[in-house]
Amino acid sequence: MSLFLGKIHYWLFNKILWFENLEEEIINCAKNEGLDISKVKAEIEAKYGAKLENKNLEEIIDTNNIHGWLQDRIHKAEGRMAAWTKFMIKNQKMMELEKIYIDQAHEAANEVKAERTIETAKEIFDCMNDYILDGMPCDNVNQVIESDQNAIRWIRRVCVHRELWEEEGVNVSVFYTLRGLWIKEFVHDLNNNFEYIDFDDKEFCISRKS
Repeated sequence: MSLFLGKIHYWLFNKILWFENLEEEIINCAKNEGLDISKVKAEIEAKYGAKLENKNLEEIIDTNNIHGWLQDRIHKAEGRMAAWTKFMIKNQKMMELEKIYIDQAHEAANEVKAERTIETAKEIFDCMNDYILDGMPCDNVNQVIESDQNAIRWIRRVCVHRELWEEEGVNVSVFYTLRGLWIKEFVHDLNNNFEYIDFDDKEFCISRKS
């Protein structure tokens, strides 16, 4: 099995798991808010399937179609996320959604800090990309246009999220707003000498505070 799977496949798998953990937090929040989720959960899973089984990647991946399997799991995870987000917004729980994203950013930053100290903009950017889900690596969503120890600037070349979110009737800007909150908190928690800047929703920067 190890002959087929490389580091990049485990890297993607872990990003999917983090995204599904975020989904689980949203479901738990809906329950705690007293919302009836039984019908919508059945509908979402009928359309996109259930979350990944609690098993190692080697046990569940289709080794005859590694790329296709991972791409399919990303698609399904994001479809469920868009559907749950729609459900929460419909029930006027946007503030609760924002808190979930912020809390998960703190958790991710703490996980990184427990292993190493992050001191440069490039290190922060790389850590961020260990968590956020932006399609497959071959999609080349983000292109770095400037990078040094104090700042890294990148552009979003393409949007790989719009189709799924709009299929669920949610403007993709909602996704970017929520993820922007996540990135902002993640950067601040990881090293508060740096800040995340969103220039125009297409160009972004992590830079050392002046």
